[in-house]
Amino acid sequence: MTFDDSSTAAQVVAGHDLSGKKAIVTGAGSGLGIETAKALALAGAHIVLAVRDRAAGERVAAAIREQRPDARVEVGILDLSRSASIRAFAAAHASEPLAILINNAGVMVTPLGWTEDGLETQIGINHFGHFLLARELAGALERAAPARVVSLSSIGHVQSPVVFEDIHYRHRPYEKWQAYAQSKTANVLFAVELTRRWGGRGVTANAVMPGGIMTNLQREMSRKEMIAMQFIDENDTPHPMFKTPEQGAATSVWAATAPELDRVGGLYLEDCAIAAPWSEDQPYRGFAPHAVDSDASARLWEISEDFAARGDQP
Repeated sequence: MTFDDSSTAAQVVAGHDLSGKKAIVTGAGSGLGIETAKALALAGAHIVLAVRDRAAGERVAAAIREQRPDARVEVGILDLSRSASIRAFAAAHASEPLAILINNAGVMVTPLGWTEDGLETQIGINHFGHFLLARELAGALERAAPARVVSLSSIGHVQSPVVFEDIHYRHRPYEKWQAYAQSKTANVLFAVELTRRWGGRGVTANAVMPGGIMTNLQREMSRKEMIAMQFIDENDTPHPMFKTPEQGAATSVWAATAPELDRVGGLYLEDCAIAAPWSEDQPYRGFAPHAVDSDASARLWEISEDFAARGDQP
């Protein structure tokens, strides 16, 4: 079946029976995470809501059970800014086969700061935290093969490659949108390299551009800034091109369930389809060459692996 930018997560998952499959959704306490987890759970998957706030996670779990009383849904505490929290969460879920890992959580345009592990906040949470999570769950993913990892990116990635000379803004001036763009490029490079390295073991990853959606991802932006960037108008109405959360979750669910993506990875997806390269004619669509560069993906993986293995700064 063909879907488009108006499709919802529920429409995408309709007809799928995910019984017996375990899925982890990070950032499942709000926004796209809620809609993604709900769609998978209502299709029968065993869902783990990976959240920082247990109360928020329990509210989501309760809402899912209201729609499907027999839903198998649990809440796990995960703070992607702390490697100790990531390892503890992964240890609790490493023994069972894991068919789907959706790296949905993220932050955007935060002030300059660093995680507990000394990583710049945006790339530390958006990429390095999710990299460590996937690494710690690699065995569980292999046992469920063919297994899928979904890495949420953004059209914002076109604004910056990963700047390897100073990933964590120790020396160059900090610019919050550039830092966000770098982290979103990293999310695509992660999917490219994971598929190259783990595809032969039955684990693949794709990057997803969910579209523009008003969620708490914009919490660091002022109203004035959102109006200036046309996220909202003077009446606080979102831009007409923006999607609802249900529509925004659709491509993540498509990436996790579409039969045509079985054992297929390393792609950039948008509007429930494989995206084309970015062009000036369509500046809000497609992927930049730097996001799928094999040399960059290998270099980022090695840096990330070094961090994950040693537990210190890359």
